[in-house]
Amino acid sequence: MKASRRGILRGAAALALGGGLAMPAVLVARDPMADAALAFLESIGAARHDKVVYPFDGEERADWHYVPRSRPGIPLKDLKKEQRERVFALLRTALSEQGMRKVEDVIRLEGILAEITGNTWFRDPENYALAIFGDPAGAAPWGWRFEGHHLSLSFTVVPGQGFAVTPAFFGANPAEVGKGNRHAGLRVLKREHELAFQLVGGLDAGQRRTAILQPDSFGDILTGPGREDSLRRPQGLALAAMDATQRSHVLDIVEAYVRNMRASVAEREIRDLRDAGPEKLHFAWAGGTTPDAPHYYRLHGPTVIIEYDNTQSGANHAHSVWHDPRDGFGRDLLRRHHEKDHRRG
Repeated sequence: MKASRRGILRGAAALALGGGLAMPAVLVARDPMADAALAFLESIGAARHDKVVYPFDGEERADWHYVPRSRPGIPLKDLKKEQRERVFALLRTALSEQGMRKVEDVIRLEGILAEITGNTWFRDPENYALAIFGDPAGAAPWGWRFEGHHLSLSFTVVPGQGFAVTPAFFGANPAEVGKGNRHAGLRVLKREHELAFQLVGGLDAGQRRTAILQPDSFGDILTGPGREDSLRRPQGLALAAMDATQRSHVLDIVEAYVRNMRASVAEREIRDLRDAGPEKLHFAWAGGTTPDAPHYYRLHGPTVIIEYDNTQSGANHAHSVWHDPRDGFGRDLLRRHHEKDHRRG
C-alpha cells in the first residue's frame, strides 16, 4: 500500500473502529454524511479499507464513467447484506426520496437488461461500487462516489463548509421497459423526458429555429468523462426569449435533476440559479421532435449544464447528466476552502 494511502486508512480506521485516539473538536459537529461513511468503513473492517479508500488528490476521484467496467471502489457483490445497507444509508444522506428511487431503478434495469439480453455476466446489478477519497473522520476535504452502469454520483465534502454534488449521471436502458416484462412501463427518466417534449412542442416556429441546433442528435451527452468542461458557450433559445409558460417548463426540468439531491442541496441550487439570472439559461435541442426519433436536449447557464440524450436502441436508451460548471468535483468549494485557510495563515 502506498504511504499516503496508508495514512488515510490508519486515521479513518482509528476513529471508526475505536482506535483510542482523542477526537478533535472539529469532529463534534460532523455531517451525517461523514458518520455514514465511517459506519460503512467500520462494517467492512480495517483490513478491507484499501479496497475502498483512495487519496483525495489521487487520479481515481475524477475517474468516473457510466459504462459497465471494473472501477475504483468495492462493488456490492463483495459486500454482505448489512454492509450493503450501510452503502445505501450513505446514499440517503445525500439524495432525496426521488433520487433514491432512481438509483434503485437504474440498478433494477441492469437486472432487466440481463434478462433481455441473456448476458448475465456482463449485465450485473451487483457491479455498483462505492469509493471514498480521503478521510471522512478528519477536518480536511474528502469525497465519495457510487457508480456502476448508467449511474455515477460524485460528492466532494469540505467539513463545516458544505459539499458539492456534480457530476451526477443517470441513464436508462431500456429507457422504457417494453410489454411482456414484469416491469413493463418502467421509465426511470420519465419526468426528464416528458417535460422536455412539452417544452419543445410548445415552441413556435421562430423559437424552434433558434433552439434546434441540428436535425440529428449528437449520439450521446457531450460533457462525459474527461469532457466535463467542453461546453463553454450556451447555445439555443434563451429563457429571455420565452413566454412565462415556457420558462416554467424549463425550471421544472432543472428541478427534475436537482431534486434528486436532498432538499437543502436542491434549494441551494435553485437559489443560485435565480441569483445568477434564470433568463441567462439556454435551451438547445438536436434530433427529432417526436419521442420515437433519436433526440437530445441541453440546458446551459452560469450555474448549470444539463444534458439528456436518447439515441441508441431506437431511441430507447437514455443518458442524462447534471454539471455545475463552477463547481464540478467541488472545484469552487475547494478554492474557497483554500482561500480561507490561506487568510488564516
